[in-house]
Amino acid sequence: MKTALWYTFFALIATAANIGSQDIFTRFYQGIYNVTVSVFVGTAVGLIVKYLLDKKYIFRFQAKGLAHDTRTFVLYTLMGLVTTGVFWGFEFGFDYAFQTKTLRYTGGIIGLALGYWMKYHMDKRFVFRQRRI
Repeated sequence: MKTALWYTFFALIATAANIGSQDIFTRFYQGIYNVTVSVFVGTAVGLIVKYLLDKKYIFRFQAKGLAHDTRTFVLYTLMGLVTTGVFWGFEFGFDYAFQTKTLRYTGGIIGLALGYWMKYHMDKRFVFRQRRI
């Protein structure tokens, strides 16, 4: 239960980093594809924040060097492709349906919550298990 609470807390931090970086980006860039690019920026920021928190505090993963850490991050990212599709589907779907920034972010938050739930189970099973290099 303790792990679930910490995981939820870190998911909230990563969600705030994702949505916050999107909002900051759209305040400075209002050109063509600003929403699409902001979602990519937010995804990258959230990915890095979540990886660092999960690796250290949830899975207590110790990489055996830079190459091992890099491979782990790549695998973490690949596992996130499905969950990123869920997140993007909700955020872009809400944007299309409601055409307001507030509801677009609401869709993003819902998508991130579902995606993080899925991702925990994939990461536990495939990414952060201790394995030989």
